[in-house]
Amino acid sequence: MKDWTGKRYWLVGASEGLGRELALTMSRAGVEVIVSARSEDRLKDLVDELPGKASYVTVDVTDRAAVEAAAKDVGPIDGMVYLAGAYWPMKSGEWDNEKAEMMAEVNYLGASRVVGSVINDMVARDAGHIVLTGSLSGFRGLAGTIGYGASKAGIMYLAEGMYADLRKTGVQVQLANPGFIKTRLTDKNEFNMPFIMEPQDAAQEMFEHMNDDAFKKSFPRVFSWLFRGSQFLPDWLYYRIFGA
Repeated sequence: MKDWTGKRYWLVGASEGLGRELALTMSRAGVEVIVSARSEDRLKDLVDELPGKASYVTVDVTDRAAVEAAAKDVGPIDGMVYLAGAYWPMKSGEWDNEKAEMMAEVNYLGASRVVGSVINDMVARDAGHIVLTGSLSGFRGLAGTIGYGASKAGIMYLAEGMYADLRKTGVQVQLANPGFIKTRLTDKNEFNMPFIMEPQDAAQEMFEHMNDDAFKKSFPRVFSWLFRGSQFLPDWLYYRIFGA
């Protein structure tokens, strides 16, 4: 178990759902939490609820200048967790450019902008912690996940590339790949969601991951075996099982 007392962490995408619960979990552990999202009202309410030292900085992750300005306002940090996400279920035959673009902007490019705003300082200090949020849907193409799955696959590759570059330095990079979490995003789904987790349980899984030295954690564990194992299936079999 790491000593979290007095550490400063910037949580981006923390106004609700998994991000909100992780902020509460980390604050209880003694972390000074700086939370960011677009909604100032939700951030204010969260900061009032956090038991430890906390503050907020509003940010729109689709705006690079706004992200860079927010990073300056946040100041020196020990770590950053990227949790912002946009999601709409979408099939290839029902393409919506506006929604597909927003998922790419928030899920992948937003993460890239935030990472790019903090990583150079961490590298210079040879100290820091970056945690990115992928998804079980990012392991391999799934029917009805155009936009979301692709953006999460991008996040996962980003984390893998960073880990390859930085694994022998003082900058720790970690990747969390959750399955279904009960939030306003998954409320859009009209299909059965196996092993769906409450945000509090998913936050505990993430925090446990942040306490160890492993690069990647996919959860729920049993459900994740299906997605990780699918990578070894030949295309003809995989798409017979997972295709539309």
